[in-house]
Amino acid sequence: MFIFSKKRIKCPLHYDSVPLNRKVEELTFVVFDTETTGFRVGAEDRMLEIGAVKVSGYEVKENITFQTFSNPHRLISQEIIQLTGIQSKDVELAPEAMDAIQDFFTYIEGNTVNCTVGHYVSFDELVLKNELKREGFQLQMAPSLDTLDLIGFLSPSYDMRDLERYAQLFGTRLYPRHRALNDALMTAYLFVELLELLRDREVKTWGDLIQISRSRG
Repeated sequence: MFIFSKKRIKCPLHYDSVPLNRKVEELTFVVFDTETTGFRVGAEDRMLEIGAVKVSGYEVKENITFQTFSNPHRLISQEIIQLTGIQSKDVELAPEAMDAIQDFFTYIEGNTVNCTVGHYVSFDELVLKNELKREGFQLQMAPSLDTLDLIGFLSPSYDMRDLERYAQLFGTRLYPRHRALNDALMTAYLFVELLELLRDREVKTWGDLIQISRSRG
């Protein structure tokens, strides 16, 4: 469904068609996260898991989530097992990475999503792009929103990347770390808190969010 000419795959977002004056409470987001066998995702490391949750305006939809493992076809190091709790038995019968990504895109399409969101989201996008590149496909994604950019706009003095520390700092929900759905949920609640703080600064529309994101990029 998502395969186009010249072996391109497009993430099915309703991004460009959204009027710039549409209010944030009328937008739909999907906050997502990935887990991998390591950080060298352009080389030997592979995707292990994708997790995501829907956010409607300022509300996290905890009952509308997505999670899938992905078979990395390589050994999982003891360090990653200890970090994530994901073991070989969890992924040996899991779908191929391309199938897992297409399932994720089906979830996005089914929820009529305007924009994807993540914490240091460029890494998670790189994970998806490199997995598809291995199969000979080029992934086209509309720009995502990064909670780090929103934090940088609100509090330029903060200079760290740790999701849990930011969640604690902004008083949002905490979940056990380093599983994709848990991290997506924690990011989603952080994102909603940031949106509410931005609303206090008159950042209330789709155009306002895009402007902030582009200025921080």
